[in-house]
Amino acid sequence: MAVVEARGISRHFGEVRAVDGVNLATAEGEFLVLLGPSGCGKTTLLRMIAGIEEPTHGDILIDGHVVTHLPPRVRNIAMVFQSYALYPHMTVYKNIAFPLRTRGMDKADIPRKVEWAASMFGIEKLKHRKPRELSGGERQRVALARAVVREPSVFLLDEPLSNLDAKLRASAREELRQFQKRMGFTTIYVTHDQVEAMGLGDRIVVMHQGRIRQVGLPKEIYDSPADTFVATFLGSPPMNLIEHDGIVVGFRPENFLPADRMNGDESVAYPFEITYMEDLGAEKLIYGNIRERTHTGHVVSRLPGNVEAPIEQGRTYPFAALRRDLRFFDIKTGLRTEGSLP
Repeated sequence: MAVVEARGISRHFGEVRAVDGVNLATAEGEFLVLLGPSGCGKTTLLRMIAGIEEPTHGDILIDGHVVTHLPPRVRNIAMVFQSYALYPHMTVYKNIAFPLRTRGMDKADIPRKVEWAASMFGIEKLKHRKPRELSGGERQRVALARAVVREPSVFLLDEPLSNLDAKLRASAREELRQFQKRMGFTTIYVTHDQVEAMGLGDRIVVMHQGRIRQVGLPKEIYDSPADTFVATFLGSPPMNLIEHDGIVVGFRPENFLPADRMNGDESVAYPFEITYMEDLGAEKLIYGNIRERTHTGHVVSRLPGNVEAPIEQGRTYPFAALRRDLRFFDIKTGLRTEGSLP
């Protein structure tokens, strides 16, 4: 296990600041998720930690030692890429054994280490196959086994599950988290998928335009976003934002319900004009608009699937959110502020 630090890290490509003054530190043995849209700088930051990219400014430290200009092979890190990067002409066994051979491990010890890594991911019976003979999930397991076999102090993962179908991705996510807990590797995981981030991370780092917008526990970031970008990036559907008397008021769709289900003294009601409804079985998503002189916006309500509410498309109904569930943002900067409604 190790602590990874980025101190004032920047990476410029001409006029483009892919990473712009990032300060970040993991805890020992932590599963830290870098979350953000494509082009936000999360993969570039991961590549600088790995030693594949060199920072324009700043330093990378592993266990207190500056490794900024050291090559990847001496950092004791392992990285799994989105494409898995398996050698197509090698068998599974040879792919897993490759990093051990390049490090000069005694040939007699390699089979034992390969067997250990393969058994960890349940791919012992695949050792004589080549990557083209494997499913996406099997290739992902081989890539993880090849990374783990070195027993690194830091594990770096760049969207390793994105090529899997939804069902396999969910099971692979569970397996990966259990594996990380069992082994205790300090892990940094890059994704644009908020479900992965919420399900995997001890902490989440939300990035946008090369900068960190918020760092915190998954629930903390979901419940109390630092700005309107985080509020609308995390959550599906995202947080509702409406303008109300010169401020931005936010509330989650699951907290916006028919007013007759709320305590009137503790809630704020809005006239909700229904434009579209989706019945997804486990839940109902209701889309529409709030249009009044003091507050306007397009919003979504999420109702549990077992709730029977007499709601029709094209009509307006009173919906409400509890005051404790409201969040307030500055209308100019988008930053979270302390506020209240009368």
